Amino acid sequence: MEKKYRAKQASDSLLVGSLLSISGGLQDAYTYNIRDKVYANAQTGNIILLGQSAAEGQWGTALRYLLPVLAFVVGILLTEQIHNRFKVRGIALHWRHGVLLAEVVILAVVGFLPQQLNWLANVLVSLACAMQVQSFRELEGNSYATTMCIGNLRSGTENFYYWWKTRDETKLHKAKVYYVVILFFLLGATLGSVVSSHLAERTVLLCCPLLLLAAALMLRIRDRHLRFLALMTGAVEDEAILTGSAEPQAQ
Repeated sequence: MEKKYRAKQASDSLLVGSLLSISGGLQDAYTYNIRDKVYANAQTGNIILLGQSAAEGQWGTALRYLLPVLAFVVGILLTEQIHNRFKVRGIALHWRHGVLLAEVVILAVVGFLPQQLNWLANVLVSLACAMQVQSFRELEGNSYATTMCIGNLRSGTENFYYWWKTRDETKLHKAKVYYVVILFFLLGATLGSVVSSHLAERTVLLCCPLLLLAAALMLRIRDRHLRFLALMTGAVEDEAILTGSAEPQAQ
C-alpha cells in the first residue's frame, strides 16, 4: 500500500512536475540570456567553465562560476533543514509547500536586481534551483529532475527501449512521462528566451505564478488523497501533517 500510494502523492503528479519543469527551463534561459551567460540550473556547465577560467588565470571569471555552485550546495542544505523542521498545524500543508513559497520569494527578488548585481542574481537562482531539485525528486514513483534534462532523457530512453523489447505498457507509460517533462522544460526555455528580449531582468517573475499554481495544485491533490486514505484504510500518508493530530514521519 505504501509504495502504491507514494506514487500518487501530490508532489508526484505529472501536472505539478510539468509546471516545475517549465519554471526550470525558463530559469536556465533567463540566467544565460540576461545574467552573464551563467547556467544557474546546470551546475555541470558552471564547473567546466570554472575549471577553464582557472586554467587561463581568469580568477574574476572563475569566481563568477564558483558562486552559483556554492549557492547550489547551500540550497540543498537549506532544503533539508526545511524538510526536518517545517511543521504547520490546522491545515494539511507539506514541507514542499514551504520550499515553493521560499522559491517564489527568492525569484521575485531576483527580478528586481539590476545588471550590476548579476552575480547575486545567479547565486539566488542557483539557490532556488537547488531547493526545487532536492524537494521534487519523484514523478509517479520514479526518480526525475525538474531543472535539468540529462537524467530524464536517459530514463525515458531506457524505458522506451524495454517497451520496444518487451511491449510492456508500463515501460511505455514511464517513457512518455519522462519525455513530457523534457518537452515542458524545452517549452520553458523557449518562453524564457523569447520573453527575455522584452522583459529583461523581470522575465524570471514569470516563474512565480507557475510555482504558486504548482503549490495550489499540490494542496488540492494532497487534501483529496489524505481524505481518501483515511476513509479507506485509516493509514497516514508518509511525511503528512494532518489536522492537529499526527506528527510527520521520517522520509
